[in-house]
Amino acid sequence: MAALLKRLLRSGRSSAALGRPVGRREASLGTGQGAAVRVRFAPSPTGFLHLGGLRTALYNYIFAKKHQGSFILRLEDTDQTRLVPGAAENIEDMLEWAGIPPDESPRRGGPAGPYQQSQRLELYAQAAEALLKAGAAYPCFCSSQRLELLKKEALRNHQTPRYDNRCRNLSQEQVAEKLAKDPKPAIRFRLKDEAPAFQDLVYGWNRHEVASVEGDPVILKSDGFPTYHLACVVDDHHMGISHVLRGSEWLISTAKHLLLYQAMGWQPPHFAHLPLLLNRDGSKLSKRQGDIFLEHFAAAGFLPDALLDIITNCGSGFAENQMGRTLPELIPQFNLTRITCHSALLDLEKLPEFNRLHLQRLVSSETQRRQLVRKLQTLIEEAFGSQLQDKDVLDPAYMERILLLRQGHICRLQDLVSPGYSYLWTRPAVGRVQLSAISEKVDVIAKRVLGLLERSGTNLTQDVLSGELKKLSDGLEGTKYSNVMKLIRVALSGQQQGPPVAEMMVSLGPKEVRERIQKVLSG
Repeated sequence: MAALLKRLLRSGRSSAALGRPVGRREASLGTGQGAAVRVRFAPSPTGFLHLGGLRTALYNYIFAKKHQGSFILRLEDTDQTRLVPGAAENIEDMLEWAGIPPDESPRRGGPAGPYQQSQRLELYAQAAEALLKAGAAYPCFCSSQRLELLKKEALRNHQTPRYDNRCRNLSQEQVAEKLAKDPKPAIRFRLKDEAPAFQDLVYGWNRHEVASVEGDPVILKSDGFPTYHLACVVDDHHMGISHVLRGSEWLISTAKHLLLYQAMGWQPPHFAHLPLLLNRDGSKLSKRQGDIFLEHFAAAGFLPDALLDIITNCGSGFAENQMGRTLPELIPQFNLTRITCHSALLDLEKLPEFNRLHLQRLVSSETQRRQLVRKLQTLIEEAFGSQLQDKDVLDPAYMERILLLRQGHICRLQDLVSPGYSYLWTRPAVGRVQLSAISEKVDVIAKRVLGLLERSGTNLTQDVLSGELKKLSDGLEGTKYSNVMKLIRVALSGQQQGPPVAEMMVSLGPKEVRERIQKVLSG
């Protein structure tokens, strides 16, 4: 870059714009015949993927798939000082976990790679060189100390900090003199007084006169790394991005980006800025909230479909919001023109209910149920390990029976290994004293249960059992039906509460119920 600056000084700097001025596109979605839709999700790997990022990625994915387009993951890792180890891998892992994998990415590759900005520095240097040649950019020699003083002075005077464009009008002699002392200056973009108006696909017509409130922005730092403004424009152009769907916090910066497109003579993409995803109380989602990261939800047993469902349900872009939608249903229902400017308020207290619906759907599918059984086996072994007295509880048929009986009642698969369901996997330690406190007729009730099992054989159904259990208290003076049920419940599970006794018996099966009741008689 220093050599280029010296060549420009010898040849004289042109003030003509690069290429032809950019004509702004019509305010259609730009998805007509022959227009290839290419969108990108471009997070910075300065942290792991969270719900706000997932929402942006999801809307890009849905838009691409609805229009038979491509969904690209690009990692904006130019701020090397803030990179978090493992974040780049986590972002792609979590997109795959969520069921919205990119078509092109650092891991998958693709025709427009590389997909990490730190590997595209030559492209940014070429763009900066072109802008310098055209007089649309200039070297800045201001020290970080001077810039910090400018910022402090502005804040002291209750003004918005801005660069004072000190280096904008340096003469060639002054530039040459400074280059001798500082051969690696930053490069700033020369903002025009009049920014172009543009029609955002969500917020409508916009114009932000950035030059009146901001100083000329740095586009290439002295270390050769670009800032966001240059990098996103260069990459979106070279990657053939047709639509930029990103958070509304970038709406004001779009004017700068359009000026860069003009200076480079490139056609800009369509822009659609998505309203913010906020907490239920209207506060901002913060990365400091550990529970907004996707890996937290995955580890806690929440399903990807439940997360996709809740973050689309609380926002806009669909004809109507309804719980229980899956990705194949969301794609055809999505309409970019239905997105409103209102922030989406996310109520995570409703997530268990969303998860319950999606778990119930998986249980009702034989293929999905088999996968859930395998996951449940792992959870049981992790939760109980050496406490498992009988390995038959890991039998797939037994677990499948539990899932079918408890579907609609549990919100997460992990619920089945909570203390309230431990009786399904381990035999409770129930003392005679504990049962006698419920009813003095422990032996009579236990024998009646064994007799019921003998009569019913292996054909235990919940409906039949419910009817038979109601007869158990017949002839037992001073013993209420509710006490009989309570005693059987405690004998089988060691707990005062839980599923209906008939369901408990069907879940455990006649053999296990018999053994637990006989233990009561021999206790």
